[in-house]
Amino acid sequence: MELTQHQADAFARMPLTYLRQEYPNHIMHLLNDDGDVLPPRELHPIFYGCFDWHSAVHGYWLLLRCLRLYPQLSCREEIIALFDEHVTDENVAQELAYFTAPFRASFERPYGYGWLLALAQELKRASLPQAERWHQTLEPLTQDIRARLMDYLSKLTYPIRVGTHYNTAFALALGLDYARALEDNALESAILDAANRYYLHDTHYPAHYEPGGDEYISGALTEALLMSKVADNFPAWFDAFLPQVASVSALMNPAQVSDRTDPKIAHLDGLNLSRAWCMKHIAKALPENHAAQTALKEAVARHLSASVEHVVGSHYSGGHWLASFALLALE
Repeated sequence: MELTQHQADAFARMPLTYLRQEYPNHIMHLLNDDGDVLPPRELHPIFYGCFDWHSAVHGYWLLLRCLRLYPQLSCREEIIALFDEHVTDENVAQELAYFTAPFRASFERPYGYGWLLALAQELKRASLPQAERWHQTLEPLTQDIRARLMDYLSKLTYPIRVGTHYNTAFALALGLDYARALEDNALESAILDAANRYYLHDTHYPAHYEPGGDEYISGALTEALLMSKVADNFPAWFDAFLPQVASVSALMNPAQVSDRTDPKIAHLDGLNLSRAWCMKHIAKALPENHAAQTALKEAVARHLSASVEHVVGSHYSGGHWLASFALLALE
């Protein structure tokens, strides 16, 4: 199953709507005084839609990615208008001010960091003539997030392996792609050092305990995805990390989603899609004759079949974010 222009257009129309939809809003907000009691649009004039900050960030990312893959997308002019409306110097300054206020050092760390860098990378890669202006406008926030990620890695003694927003490997994978695309050698070095420090000696990961009930990231596969970009001998690392991976039924078969209107249980559709994304990249990084190739490719098909048709038209619990993971899985 591969991404089609029809799917890209349908995926893009979801954030086109939701990025201007302020409510419902799951606001993760630390108040320093009464003056901080503000609606989402005033706190985050760019990233107020899509239910939460990080979903808004990767909603913009999705729009650019779809337009890069299919330049004649029917909603092209709507995408340009949305970016012109929201990505302004004044709005970026307000987004940056939120991060620099007291006691907010952990806001959106590290998941939102990774997606903001992915958005900046996509702006840099975009062929739209307006994209360079948007990239430069966003740059103060991008550079602040970049510095925050590097500082975080300098003091994070242990990686966070959960299958939700705090997962370290997911943010590092996105950050590494940004660093390499922008030729940011200092950030790349910091991420490579951290990845090797955290994961290089991992063996026999207990993947049979996955999934948890509200995960949208596989701790096992996201770590393997990152290390496929990092390890000098990835096949040997992978064989030690997930020996006999084909026999781990809990990892190779999609999660069952019992209620797609429940915000946490709906995470499991994201898990199926992000697993497919990871498995595709892992398979590409392994030799064609590797013992896991057939199992991985068959597992990708099962995971896509379980969830990709539930993205467009889904309940807002999943609809505000799932299209980005479907795009990753189908590319």
